[in-house]
Amino acid sequence: MMKLFLFVRMEQSKNFFCCSATLALAGAFGYAGCMLSVLIETRNHEDALARTLASLVGGAVEGVVREVIVCDRGSSDRTHTVADHAGCSYLAGADALSGIRQARSEWILILEPGARLLEGWMDAVLSHAEVAAGAARFTRARQSRQPFLARIFSGRRPLADGLMITKRQALSLARTDGSAIARAVAARRLPAEIVVASPAAPAGGRAAT
Repeated sequence: MMKLFLFVRMEQSKNFFCCSATLALAGAFGYAGCMLSVLIETRNHEDALARTLASLVGGAVEGVVREVIVCDRGSSDRTHTVADHAGCSYLAGADALSGIRQARSEWILILEPGARLLEGWMDAVLSHAEVAAGAARFTRARQSRQPFLARIFSGRRPLADGLMITKRQALSLARTDGSAIARAVAARRLPAEIVVASPAAPAGGRAAT
C-alpha cells in the first residue's frame, strides 16, 4: 500500500515554489530493506525546512524516505504550514527523542533545517545500511567546506553533516535532542555530499544558504 503526499507551496526566501512528488511507502520500488525515517528539529525555520524537504523529494519518489518527522520546539512562524503541506508528521513542542520513538523505520536520518543532500546520497545510504550497523555522516560539499581557522572559531555543530543512525542505537543513547545524540556517537563518513545549513539558520531560520 502506498500513501501519497504532495509537496506544494513551500516558501523559500519569501517566494513560493511548487514541487510535486509521490511518496512511496511500504517497500515500493524495491527498497523495503532500507527505508528511512527523516527527523528534523526546528524552531522558526519555515524557509530552511522547505529547502531541506525539497532535497528529499528524490528519496521519497524512490521509496527510500518512508516518512519525515518534524519536531517543533515552539515555532511562531509558518513552520507548521510547511510541514503540513509537505505531508510530514508534525510534533508540536516535541524533542528529538519523541520523534525517534515515533519513527517507523529501522534507520533514522537526522538533519538540520536548511541542510541539502546532493545527488548520489541514496546509493550511499543504501550501501551503508547493507554492510554496517553503526552511525554515519555525510561528506561536506565543496561550497560548505571552511578554512581551518574558520572551523575553529565558528564552533562545531554536531548535526551539521547530518546523522544516519539505527533507531535502536538512538534510543539507547536516550538523549532529548539530536545534537546530543550526534555528540555521543562515533560515525563513519558516507561517500555522498551534503550542503550544510548556514550557521544562522539553526538560530533564526530565515538565513539563506
